Amino acid sequence: MRTDRRAVPPRIVEDGRIDDWFRLVDVQAGMVHVNQLAEFGVTWAATLAQVEGNRWNGFVRSVYATFTGPLPRESTISGALLYGGPAAILSHRTAAEEWGLVPAEPGGPVHVTVPYTSSATSQHGLVVVHRSRAHRHIVVATVPPRTSSADTAIDLAVEEDDAVAARLVLFRLLTDSRLRLADVERRLVERPPRRYRRALLGAIALVRDGVHSALEELYLTSVEEAHGLPAGERQVPFSVDGQTLWEDVTYDRAGLPLTVRLDGRTHLRSNVAFRDRRRDNAAELAGRARLTFGWRDLSADPCAAAEDVARVMRRLGWYGPPAACAACGPP
Repeated sequence: MRTDRRAVPPRIVEDGRIDDWFRLVDVQAGMVHVNQLAEFGVTWAATLAQVEGNRWNGFVRSVYATFTGPLPRESTISGALLYGGPAAILSHRTAAEEWGLVPAEPGGPVHVTVPYTSSATSQHGLVVVHRSRAHRHIVVATVPPRTSSADTAIDLAVEEDDAVAARLVLFRLLTDSRLRLADVERRLVERPPRRYRRALLGAIALVRDGVHSALEELYLTSVEEAHGLPAGERQVPFSVDGQTLWEDVTYDRAGLPLTVRLDGRTHLRSNVAFRDRRRDNAAELAGRARLTFGWRDLSADPCAAAEDVARVMRRLGWYGPPAACAACGPP
């Protein structure tokens, strides 16, 4: 972002510091703090003249855009960091965008974390300020600086309204991004979150136990756990034609020769269809019962899926009826 020369305060031109000025505003995407203006000898009256002359725009308290018109995302980020002070770092949703953990939200507020003793406060939906006693342990010296990817994921989950949502957020970040499971687990120990610790450790356990996708998590929580079905074993290897394949869920440990497959594909490829036919044939030859569910099945009516699983389990010798979850209708 390069500021128009006509928007340069006269004092800077008079002092021959125009090159220094442009270097500063270029690095800061056109944003500047009043303390920096003072270093250039620009008074409050001169600053106000720039705004009233429609050459600059105010951003938040003490921070100005040295241009007019909409602020690009890089400018709002730079302005938020200037407002937060020298120790401010990107965090939460904004850091997650920078790490590629979540889609960009260009019009959203910028989240920054500052040391616990900082006086900065959130500003009008433009800057959301978080405080941390562990500030120096969570920063990564990127440009601009931000919280580590593991800390960012934990912070996003902790901001959810309840433990179930927190577990789901962390689980999806662990399975949909390049986060290292060991890094997140270590940070949960080194920096215990202010809430939902058990739920977040539960997300870690899900991934360790072989739950590898949102569809698998939906089956586990909304079908199996919610309806009191026996616990299945995840990602179970078996051999077909000398090749090792993996079943999503099996119930052999519960004494039930049942396989549940979770089909998250949006289209069929010939090699996938061939592999699945071979798996089906192998299961039939082994005398195994099998059920297959997709995202639409489980998201639309997990209770019906639970009843299907329970019916097959009862046929195989399970004696329990399934429990009714909160979403189940009257018996």
